[in-house]
Amino acid sequence: MKNAPALSSRSEYAINLMRRRIIDGQSEPGSLLAEVAVARELGMSRVPVREALFLLERDGLVEFSETGRAFVKDLSPQDFEELFTLRLALEPLAARLAAPQLKKDASLLEKNISITQRAKSVKDVTRLDLEFHEIILDASGNTRLLKLWQSMRGEMELWLGRLHRSHHLQTQGTLSETADAHAAIVNCFKTQTPAACERLMREHILGWREWLPLL
Repeated sequence: MKNAPALSSRSEYAINLMRRRIIDGQSEPGSLLAEVAVARELGMSRVPVREALFLLERDGLVEFSETGRAFVKDLSPQDFEELFTLRLALEPLAARLAAPQLKKDASLLEKNISITQRAKSVKDVTRLDLEFHEIILDASGNTRLLKLWQSMRGEMELWLGRLHRSHHLQTQGTLSETADAHAAIVNCFKTQTPAACERLMREHILGWREWLPLL
């Protein structure tokens, strides 16, 4: 690949490119990420590629073998169950805490939905879906809650991307269903009690699990 960025930004360039390929399914679960091959493709040395791989491992998208080779992480059903359990614990609570703030101003959520309705691809819907939820976590005002959620965002995006692609192939309804579900959540924030927002978010996360058989 020609015209690679300057050396100071090469690690960031490598991690962003590899992350997108993993999330979008271009780099399949379990596939080898050969350091030399990636460096040659990107027109850079192995050092920034190695740094990028270590950061992707931290985010739960890459795993290293005992021999030091890097592979795209293949999330197991157990991984999904753990992520699901944590989402179910964190996000309804965040919705309740965020409700007073979002009752006053839900403009960021509304803007997110508007962009989602005009999304051109399933991968954009996946990114916007998680951004929607992160806005709620941020509005909760609980920084530790937000950090816990952000620590598993990479793996959530990997799973959600797979679910969205599978669902879209079967129903063609990923975009509209995501936007409609999020619009209902925003309406709840604007018109209902914090307890009602917590219940609706719990139902929303429970619905995430129902998509698992589609994989």
